[in-house]
Amino acid sequence: MPEGDTIFRAAANLRKVLQGAVIETATGRAELGEIQSVIGSRVLGIESRGKHLIIHFRNQQALHSHMGMTGSWHIYRDSDIWKKPAHQAIVQMQTGHWQVVCFVPKQIRLLTARQLQRDAYLQKLGPDILGPPIGDDVYLNRMRTQKSSAIGEAVMNQTVVCGIGNVYKSEILFLSGINPVTPVRSLSDDVLIQLRDTVVLLMKRNLDNGPRKTRFRGDGQKLWVYRRRGEVCLKCGETIEMLRQGNLARSTYFCPTCQPLPHALV
Repeated sequence: MPEGDTIFRAAANLRKVLQGAVIETATGRAELGEIQSVIGSRVLGIESRGKHLIIHFRNQQALHSHMGMTGSWHIYRDSDIWKKPAHQAIVQMQTGHWQVVCFVPKQIRLLTARQLQRDAYLQKLGPDILGPPIGDDVYLNRMRTQKSSAIGEAVMNQTVVCGIGNVYKSEILFLSGINPVTPVRSLSDDVLIQLRDTVVLLMKRNLDNGPRKTRFRGDGQKLWVYRRRGEVCLKCGETIEMLRQGNLARSTYFCPTCQPLPHALV
């Protein structure tokens, strides 16, 4: 599932073949508009903003993509066989001996630089969790705007900080012993900062191209609770549960023993 670390890694890999290169061919779905307009243009940069990836071209255009639950960027040599079927490809660009292909993103748009700069949604994004370090005061002030929200919803709010998704939400709350329905207002500054530091540490440990891990015990279990509903907790032996949170009913996995309800909610 693409989260901040996935997109950060995708941007780094795309830079290896696209940065400074000239686009020789470009094709895409009709909803992308005139994707052929980037042909002959040089790639100036590839950036990640939380779960968003943006490719900037010298002709003052930008390709903005959001991978959603299942989208991905692939890199292939000319002779490579694609790992996904061609009908799932939304955009394909080629430079030299390299092809880059975006498969089934949640959203992909070709924008002018001006449209990108003024995009209402992108402007609302909070600081990237994998970007420059977020100062304690800045982070706490943004989190405290969510004081009435459950922590399981607040850490997923991309306008507070961006890049945290369902996997890291469940894992950092488990590692911190915090029940996902705990209101933000009942958590101390130290606890909130610990959550930030834990997710940054874990994401940075997952910036290689291997499978995502939050558990490093060498026993084959890569995650503590995510997608382990009905299985035993790897700490206490209790049964892992799952609940839905927020307007989009996002899944949150937790251990009711290791993450007890706050007394005020019991």
